Amino acid sequence: MRLFGEGAVPVLNGLLRSLRVGQWTKNGLLFGGLIFAGRPRLGLHVLAPELARVVLGFLAFCLLSSATYLLNDVCDVEQDRLHPKKRHRPVAAGVLPARVALAAAIALALAGFGLAWAVGRGAGEPWFCVGAVVYFLLTSAYSLWLKHLVIVDVLVIALGFVLRVTAGCLAVPVQISPWIILCTLLLSLFLGLCKRRHELILMDEASGSFRKVLPKYSAELLDQMIGVATSATVMSYCLYTFTAPHKLWLGRESPWLMLTIPFVIYGLFRYLYLAYRRDMGGSPELMFTDRPLALCLVLWVVLVLCLMLLPGIPAVPG
Repeated sequence: MRLFGEGAVPVLNGLLRSLRVGQWTKNGLLFGGLIFAGRPRLGLHVLAPELARVVLGFLAFCLLSSATYLLNDVCDVEQDRLHPKKRHRPVAAGVLPARVALAAAIALALAGFGLAWAVGRGAGEPWFCVGAVVYFLLTSAYSLWLKHLVIVDVLVIALGFVLRVTAGCLAVPVQISPWIILCTLLLSLFLGLCKRRHELILMDEASGSFRKVLPKYSAELLDQMIGVATSATVMSYCLYTFTAPHKLWLGRESPWLMLTIPFVIYGLFRYLYLAYRRDMGGSPELMFTDRPLALCLVLWVVLVLCLMLLPGIPAVPG
């Protein structure tokens, strides 16, 4: 199929679909360090350049994410054709040629590295670019090999989220709190395990043909892992809010960030409800089309920002 001429429009449409722009929301984790470090309180003259760097870092990770999505689609083309939903992906459906997908992946990766280098130079923190390279190599290794190793597959997914949060802190730059790393790791493990459970139940006996690692799991094992991840996520977030610098508010110095705990608990339980009762665990990004869950997330963000921005409240390290 030619790139230019009559076949150009379907190829370009297929390429745009393969970028999975909807999943770029995951890269929003780069803004975590900026928010939890209380940087918005420092004034526009400080916030503006820091926010600009984080936005550029966000775009860099979006480009790198799309590059790995294209690589993954090429590697999984045969398996995707067996999946009731993924068989409609442009590469699996034959709309987007594999060679075009690979060429686009290389171009996106180079552009992403260029942006990452600019962000690191602007922040005076060369480790940001290193983090972007490690993220790309890790996700590429996942597409080529690591996704076939039981337990390692979900751990690699979780590490990808941790690298996003870490990169966001480096773009500002602010101190990286071990608590935000731990909470991110456990939450992403929870999401990854829910996705594996959905895939296992959806594909049933054909699970091995779709994803080689799936037969090594069982629904019962994944249920136990999800239970552990849920409990650990709640406890780690509670400990984080309690050990964060206490805030002076209403004449009392207390861990006011603990007010956000009910929203986190509800959000996790609502996610479990959607995964187990509405069979929505396969696409975490689609979960947020659920109005109660989306409202919970918005209220959590608003409350966190209010606690961070109130006068007299010391910044919480990112």
